[in-house]
Amino acid sequence: MVARAMDRFRNQTAGEKLFTLFLYSYAAFTFLAVAYPLYFIVIASVSDPNAVAAGQVWLAPRGFNLEGYKAIFAYEKLWIGYRNTVFYAAAGTAISLLVTIPAGYALSRRDFLPRKAAMFFFTFTMFFSGGLIPTYILISKLHLNNTVWVMLIPFCLNVYNLIITRSYFESTLPAELLEAARLDGCGDGAAFLKVVLPLSKAIVAVVALYYLVASWNNYFRPMIYIKDLRLQTLQVFLRDILIQNELLTTMSGERNTIQDLADMIKYGIIVVSALPMLVAYPFVQRYFVKGVMIGSIKG
Repeated sequence: MVARAMDRFRNQTAGEKLFTLFLYSYAAFTFLAVAYPLYFIVIASVSDPNAVAAGQVWLAPRGFNLEGYKAIFAYEKLWIGYRNTVFYAAAGTAISLLVTIPAGYALSRRDFLPRKAAMFFFTFTMFFSGGLIPTYILISKLHLNNTVWVMLIPFCLNVYNLIITRSYFESTLPAELLEAARLDGCGDGAAFLKVVLPLSKAIVAVVALYYLVASWNNYFRPMIYIKDLRLQTLQVFLRDILIQNELLTTMSGERNTIQDLADMIKYGIIVVSALPMLVAYPFVQRYFVKGVMIGSIKG
């Protein structure tokens, strides 16, 4: 592959070579601009805080130190938050897909007569909502406060993801394919399960990633609707760790051991909270660009 790319480069004109070099340089710069901050956070989380504060940590850790991670993992609530967040992310993503994919498919069907009116009402909610207080009252009246279901059911549909899904089905699945499935004896449900879904892995992966990341990083909803610590999420507990360390730092006055530990904890928290998403992303990355580009052809 490298040899083929070099041969192609040699056969280009001078202008084409210059443009190719510009593209590669720009891509390398963009990669470094995105990757280096992540790398710096990782090495800073295991380095001497004084070296980090003095700007001596650039390419490798200095004064290797795991005290920050020891303090984070010794915090028992962290594991409760991890367990709850993994459950909310997995179950919430599955429920959201069960709602979004069939809805997007139904709204993409031209023989579904009220699809324009339904799409208008869905889109309307993107710009106008009842607000926090009416929503909180509604959740309370439904007796969902302080329950697992408040993280799974009331907010399971994202209209933006629905629009992407509908656009994907409209631009990718030809009507002739569904007519052929109907001639073979498939009803609407069988055609959706046996024909549409197997051809829609790209958009399913993209929408699943969107929902998974949103659910994993969800902080506001559990803070508002959940008071029971046994049901609380990782992000809320990480916020508590930061607040506690800031309080200790403020009370301690000058920079000392507590301040150093607080600095290590801040970097370690970023690594701990982001690691699962960084591990999950490569498995859906190959579908990501394809699904987004195809799903954005029509709005």
